[in-house]
Amino acid sequence: MLKTTLLNAIQAGAAQLQHYFHGSFKITNKEGINNLVTEADHASEKAIIELIQHDFPDHFILSEETGEIITNSEFKWIIDPIDGTVNFANGIPICCVSIGLEKNGEMILGAVYNPFMNELFFAQKGMGAYLNDKKIHVSEKTSVIKSCLVTGFPYTYLDAPNGPIQVFEKLIKQGIPVRRLGSAAIDLCWVAAGRFDGFYEHKLQAWDSAAGFLMVEEAGGKVTDFDNNYYSPYQPHILATNGKIHQELLAYVRGEK
Repeated sequence: MLKTTLLNAIQAGAAQLQHYFHGSFKITNKEGINNLVTEADHASEKAIIELIQHDFPDHFILSEETGEIITNSEFKWIIDPIDGTVNFANGIPICCVSIGLEKNGEMILGAVYNPFMNELFFAQKGMGAYLNDKKIHVSEKTSVIKSCLVTGFPYTYLDAPNGPIQVFEKLIKQGIPVRRLGSAAIDLCWVAAGRFDGFYEHKLQAWDSAAGFLMVEEAGGKVTDFDNNYYSPYQPHILATNGKIHQELLAYVRGEK
């Protein structure tokens, strides 16, 4: 039932993205520069929450726009109604709906759906990760110099010591390809699918990574914070790799290389 609700909810959210994508919609700005929220974000979130609450009215919900709907349930749904809102608002089809489900603080289910590319990623704790029902695995690259990486840049503290710009500069000066897609959930799924070998970012929220980090782990990869601790989506730093380049890429991110 949990899996069915998750998949129905992510389809409901994605239907709103498709509805608004080629039309006109209102865009507003939250706190900070280019921190956009669109009419489609709200419509997607509403459709997702209504479906979850219909099936599980007592479950805790954490969603980007609504915030927390607090209950005493052992289950928590973590929702990003549009990950990649700037892309969406500019007609760039690299955006998605992302939903993760925790049980007693452990991520047990995750789904990420980009309807514009017809790519539905799904993971279940201990059961693997899938793209459109086909099992996926991380890549086999063993060195950073031969890897294709992806990152994202926050709109604040870009000039912090060993921050996003400095790490990016170190990597690209060695000729290492580093991409920036604008959707952390997709970045993580593409690591899980072996398209990228590693992903790092200095500032994420729980809804950005909740589903995606489970995807990487279930595809055979490794996800930690910048101190090499087991990853929690409730802290800002993330390093997700195929596992084989993890320690080397961590050294770059930490300024040790």
